[in-house]
Amino acid sequence: MIPPHNSLVKYDNAILVSTTKADGKQGAKQDGQLWVQYVSSTPATRLDVINLQESLDHKLQQRQARETGICPVREELYAQCFDELIRQVTINCAERGLLLLRVRDEIRMTTAAYQTLYESSIAFGMRKALMSEQKKETMEKQIRELDADNEDLERQVGELSNRIEVIQKKEAERRQADEKSHMEEVDKLKALNEQLKASLEGLLSAPKK
Repeated sequence: MIPPHNSLVKYDNAILVSTTKADGKQGAKQDGQLWVQYVSSTPATRLDVINLQESLDHKLQQRQARETGICPVREELYAQCFDELIRQVTINCAERGLLLLRVRDEIRMTTAAYQTLYESSIAFGMRKALMSEQKKETMEKQIRELDADNEDLERQVGELSNRIEVIQKKEAERRQADEKSHMEEVDKLKALNEQLKASLEGLLSAPKK
C-alpha cells in the first residue's frame, strides 16, 4: 500500500487498480502499479472534528506558518481544513455540502481576483517608481545643467563687473586729468588776460606827446 495522503482531508485506504509485469514478476512494491485513493465517505464524529482542529494546529506549527499577513502555508492548510469540513457536511446533507462548495469556490475566485489586483498594483507601482526615477534623473540632469549655466553667468557677471570698475576708474582718472588740464588752461588764460589788461592799462596811462 502507498502511504496515506498527507492532507487534512480524510481519505480511504488506497486501492490497487492495476499492475504491469516486470521481468516476469509482480508484487505490491514493484514499479508500474496504479493505486487510487478516494475521499472517505465515513461520517464524521465529534471526535473527528476535535482531531481535525488539533491536526490543523499541529501542521500550522510544524510547517511554521505565519500567524498574520500573507502566508501560502497557512492558506493551504486552512483550505484543506475547509475541504474536510465540506466532506463531513456533504455526507450528512449533500445540498448543504454543495452550497458550501459554491461558497468555497466563490471565496477562491474572490481571493484570486484580489491577488490579480494586487499583482497589477505592484506592477503599476513599479512602473510609476521607474518613471519617477527616470524623471528624477532627468530633473537632476537639468539641475546640474542649470547650475553650470548659473555659474557661467555669475562668472560673466564678475568679469563684466571688473571691466566696469576698470572703465569707471579709467574714466575718473581721465576726468581728473581733463579737469586739471582745463584748470591749467584757465589759469593760463587768466594770466594772459591779466598781462593783456596790464599792457592795455599801461598804454592808456602813458602821457601823450
